[in-house]
Amino acid sequence: MVPCECKTFMSTLLPALLLAAALPLSAQLVVVLNSGDEMISLIDQKTRKETKRFRIGKEPHHLMATPDDKYLIVANAASNELVFLDRTSGEIKNRIKDIADPYQIGFSPDGQYFVSCSLRLHRVDIYSGKDFKLLKRLRAAKTPSHLAYDKSSSFVFITLQDTNELMAIDLKSQKEAWRMPIGSLPSGIWMTPDDKHLLIGIMGRDYVEVIDWRTRKQVKKIVTGKGAHNFISAGDGRHVYQSNRVDAVITKIDQDTLTVVDRYQAPGGPDCMELSADKKELWFTSRFARKVSILDLASKKIVHQIPVGKSPHGIYLANHGPRQSFR
Repeated sequence: MVPCECKTFMSTLLPALLLAAALPLSAQLVVVLNSGDEMISLIDQKTRKETKRFRIGKEPHHLMATPDDKYLIVANAASNELVFLDRTSGEIKNRIKDIADPYQIGFSPDGQYFVSCSLRLHRVDIYSGKDFKLLKRLRAAKTPSHLAYDKSSSFVFITLQDTNELMAIDLKSQKEAWRMPIGSLPSGIWMTPDDKHLLIGIMGRDYVEVIDWRTRKQVKKIVTGKGAHNFISAGDGRHVYQSNRVDAVITKIDQDTLTVVDRYQAPGGPDCMELSADKKELWFTSRFARKVSILDLASKKIVHQIPVGKSPHGIYLANHGPRQSFR
C-alpha cells in the first residue's frame, strides 16, 4: 500500500507539469547511483568534481525523472522503495515504501502506468502512474530486466535475462500478451521512433537484436560489441547510442537503416549513459572502474574521468540532451 503522505506528495507533484519548464537550474547537477555501496554521488557538471556522496538505500540501480521533470525517482531494489530527489539539488524529498524490488522502472508515454521490473523476485508490477497504487502483479520468470513501451501505451515490453525471452504485457487488460525467444542474456531494450522495431542489447553476445514486435519476428542482428547492454537517444530523432560492457565500446546506431554509423572507445565497462544538453558530450558510468567517464563526441576521446563509488550504474544530468520522442 502507498502511504497517505505519498498521495499528498503526488497531488502537489503532478500540477507542477505546467511550471517545470520555467524552473531555473540552480546547479549543473549530475546524479550517479553507486549500486555496490548504497551511495549516491552528486557531481557538478561544470567543474567535473564530486561535491557530495551520501547513503540512499540498498542497491540503487536505475533512476528516472517524473513526467514533469521536476523530481528524480531512484529505485532502491533491495530496500524495496522509491526515493524522490529534487532534480536540481539532489535533496531527498520523499520516500515511497513497499515498492517490491524496483530494479528497472518506467512511466508509460501517456503517464497512466508506472511499471517496475522486480528482477530478483521474477515478476513485473504495474502501478497507477498517478498515485503508485498497485494495479497488477505478473509472474515473469526469470529475471525481468529492462522495459520499453509502444507509442500508444498499449504494451510494455520486458526482457527476461535468464530465460532469453521477450515478454509483452497488454496494459489495458494487465495480462501477458505473448513471449518469444531472443538472444542470450537480453538486457537494455529500446523502441525506435517510428514505433516499429524494438532494439535489444544481447549482453551474452556481441549484437543488438532487432525485433518487429507486431509480427514477433527477428529482423536483424546489429553487431556492436561483446556485452551489448543499454541505449540512450542521440537527441536528433534518428540515432541512438548503445553501450557494450565487455568490449568497452559505445556505438552509434542509425534507427532508420539499422546500422552502426560510429564507434567510440569507452573504458571500464560502459553501462548507463547521458547526453549533455549541447549534444557534445556523452557521460557514462564505467561500472568496473568505479568512475564516471566523459566522452567528447567530436574528437571521440575520453576527456575526463571522475572517481565515484562502487559499481556505478544509473546516471542523470539535470542539464541533459533531448529525450527520445516518437515520430
